[in-house]
Amino acid sequence: MADLSINSIKSFSIFKTLYENGTASKAAQLLGITQSGVSRSLSMLEDNIGFPLFLREKNRLIATPEAAELYKEVLRLMLNLDETKHSILALREFGASRFRIAAIPGLAFGYIPRIISQMVLFNSKINVSFDILSSNEIVQAVEAGSFDIGFVTMPIRSQQLNIDVIEKTQAVCIMPKDHILAEHDTITLNDLNGYDLVVPNQPNLAADCLLQLIVMHGIDLSGKTEANIASICSLVSQGLGVSVINPIT
Repeated sequence: MADLSINSIKSFSIFKTLYENGTASKAAQLLGITQSGVSRSLSMLEDNIGFPLFLREKNRLIATPEAAELYKEVLRLMLNLDETKHSILALREFGASRFRIAAIPGLAFGYIPRIISQMVLFNSKINVSFDILSSNEIVQAVEAGSFDIGFVTMPIRSQQLNIDVIEKTQAVCIMPKDHILAEHDTITLNDLNGYDLVVPNQPNLAADCLLQLIVMHGIDLSGKTEANIASICSLVSQGLGVSVINPIT
C-alpha cells in the first residue's frame, strides 16, 4: 500500500460515507461531490490497498467483509483526527502549557473539580483540560500521552505509568432518612436483601465488585436501577432504592 497522505484520508472519508449509506448517489449528495467522484475515489482506494471493498451487482454496492473491518479502522482514524484537531485548537488558544487531566465519573463532579480549583488558585497561569472517561480508557489514554494525569479506581496495572494511591476510602450505603436501614449503624451485604439497588450505568469497578458479591452470596434484590453517577443521590432521596457508593463521590 502507498504511504498515507491527505488524499488517502479524503478517500477514507468518502469510503466511510459510502459504507454508511450504501449508494454512491447518496454519498455524493451528502459530501457535495459528483457520483462519478465517489466512484473514482473508491476505485483509487481499492487500487491503493490491493483488495475490493464492494461487490458491484447491477446498481447496488454490497460491502465485503474486508470493508467492514476497514470501516472500524477508519472510524478510529477519524476519531484520532478529531482529537488532533481539538489539540491544535487548544494549542492555538492556550499554548503548550495545558495540563491535561482525566477522571472517572465518580470523581469528576466534586473531588477533581476541587483539586483543579486549588491548582488554578496556586498558579493562575496554568491552563487545564479536563475530561471524563472510564478507568480502562484513562489508563490507555495516559499511556498514549493524550493526558498528563488520570484519576481512577484501583486496582489497575500498567508497565508504562507511575501509579500512586492518594486516597483510601470505605464504601458507604446511602438511603432516605426514613428508610428502615437508616436505623443500622453498619450495613452488611445481607441487609440489602429484598431492597431496590441504584447503581452506576457507566463502567465502575467498585459497583461491578458489589454486584459480583451480591450474586455470589445469593442476595435477592427487589430491583435494580442504573443511572448516571451524578444522579444517584437524587434518585435515592426520591425513594427509588438504596445505593452503595464511594463517599468521595
